[in-house]
Amino acid sequence: MNGIHIRIDHKSYATGGKNNPQGIISNLDLQLNPGEFVCLVGPSGCGKTTLLNILAGLDRAYQGQIRIGKQHALGNTGYVFQNPRLLPWRTVRENIELALPAPDPQSIDHLLAAMQLTDAQHSYPERLSLGMSRRVAIIRAFAINPDLLLMDEPFVSLDAPTARQVRELLLSLWQQRPHTVLFVTHDLREAIALADRLIFLSAKPMQIAADIAVTLPREQRHLDEKIEQFRQQLLTQHTAIKSLL
Repeated sequence: MNGIHIRIDHKSYATGGKNNPQGIISNLDLQLNPGEFVCLVGPSGCGKTTLLNILAGLDRAYQGQIRIGKQHALGNTGYVFQNPRLLPWRTVRENIELALPAPDPQSIDHLLAAMQLTDAQHSYPERLSLGMSRRVAIIRAFAINPDLLLMDEPFVSLDAPTARQVRELLLSLWQQRPHTVLFVTHDLREAIALADRLIFLSAKPMQIAADIAVTLPREQRHLDEKIEQFRQQLLTQHTAIKSLL
């Protein structure tokens, strides 16, 4: 497994007209270590989704370079969107299989069990709750064994108990299959519960404002009071990040 180096020198949109482009990302330089879980936190509209789209190869109109090891391109990239994007005419299992060039039944069985969806594998998306649909999307992304797993606020709009359940299942699966993860969230408590590192991003044009390791032991992160203590400690030690939440 190789580290990933992301350098976006400049990204803009021509929203102000051809001669007045709007700068979205500027001089962003980020190194992701192999198997690391990194959360991106920043103000709404700062360009987090744009960055994920660049990394996924969905947006190539930028200046910069992305490398995995010595290769000047990423290989497999998994992407979990805010919307699960399941095909309604395919079952849970079929939605997962469609992402794979050659489905591995044993691997799919393991992923379904890990996300507690074995009994729902032959159900169609209309029969699933939103939390279950999000779990299917996570399985689909893990199934391709990605070099980088991108997650764009995958738990948004879930109620707190469901979000906690899916978050815990995600962490359990990630610990079994440690991929490099870049996870976008507006929720600092969620970021602390999940991440090895927190990357705080500025408003547009987006840059890295702070890069902070999460030192709270993982065995304590199921405790709300421990997460809140660490959050308060962060806000006290790094006062500038308050404006980025």
